[in-house]
This record gives sequence, C-alpha cells and structure tokens, in this order.
Amino acid sequence: MIVSGPAVGVLALQGDVREHLRALEAAGALAVPVRRPEELARVDALVLPGGESTTIAKLARTFDVLEPLRQRVKAGMPTYGSCAGMILLADRVLDAAADQETVGGIDVTVRRNAFGRQVDSFEADVRLTALDGAPVHAVFIRAPWVEEAGPAVEVLGRVESGPAAGRIVAVRQGHLLATSFHPELTGDLRVHAYFVEMVRGKQA
Repeated sequence: MIVSGPAVGVLALQGDVREHLRALEAAGALAVPVRRPEELARVDALVLPGGESTTIAKLARTFDVLEPLRQRVKAGMPTYGSCAGMILLADRVLDAAADQETVGGIDVTVRRNAFGRQVDSFEADVRLTALDGAPVHAVFIRAPWVEEAGPAVEVLGRVESGPAAGRIVAVRQGHLLATSFHPELTGDLRVHAYFVEMVRGKQA
C-alpha cells in the first residue's frame, strides 16, 4: 500500500512506539520511527509516546535529539504527546524528578502520576470537544493531569466522574496536542486522525 499522507514520526527511544506507528498509518500518515536528529529533520510532525518521561528525556539528550526537537517544536512543528508525551510538552511539571527535562511548548502545569501508581491505572470515557460522535474510551496508565492551563490553551477534555472529576486530560495549543491517556491502545483512531488533520493544516 502506498501512503500519500504527511510523514509523521514517533520518537522511538522508549515507550509504546509500535502502537502509535500502527495508529498513524491507519489514520493515513506515513509513520516512521525517529531516534536521530537527521530522522527528525525528515518528518513533518512528531508523536511523543507514553512511557517514562524522565527516561525519554535522558535518552533524547543521549541521542542528541532533545535540542533539535525543542527547536522544531518552537518553530511550529505539529507535535502530539500522550501520557509521558504530555509531560514532555508541558512548560511546567509538578512532582518531577530533580533532573526532569521537558521539550516544552504548551503553557500548562502538569502533575506526574497524578492518578496514582501503576495499580491505580484505569479506563474511562472522555468526551473530547474536538471530536464528533461518542466519547473516547481512554486508558490511563500512571497518567498525568493538567493542574493549570494558560489562556492560550484550549481544553479539549476532562474526566467526567469519580474522585478526579473535572481534571483536564486533553489540551491543544496551536500546533501542539496532548492527552493524559493512550488512544493508541484502544483501536479508536479519532485522536490520531485529528492530529493527522492538524498536520495537514485542515484544523483551525
């Protein structure tokens, strides 16, 4: 099959890389793993996957891709971060390790492991304002949430019930998109399709 969509990379240093690659391909993108600066330079957009945010940032520095990534994001490259990727795109992080680095770009304060430990992982339906149809079935695994969002940040989704009701779990700021949850694990392609449309410039 020949894919004519935009080239969307997935930062392939740690985390659920293959799942994002599959979801992006199914959403019409040319999905490629990115580990090196020269690979980053060849893509139109990037996904920062779930995993462990401190480890991903350390590996990005080891592979000399952290600074080029910061520059591409600052220059307007569409970037989507899920779970750990949300932490990496945040300008401010609470409960972070002392040596935590981020890419930054979204004017939010996120709290790491906000919903609890691995054993506290859960699934819930989240209605996203940017998507038509039924709520997204969201998988939260040691997930962050957005504690505070700046005025330029569009809140796309919140937890609707339970002890964390009202917590922000999906945001967009211009060319940057982030979710606390893992849409690549559910088979629902709408978040990836929305991001691919962002890359194509068809979303306002």
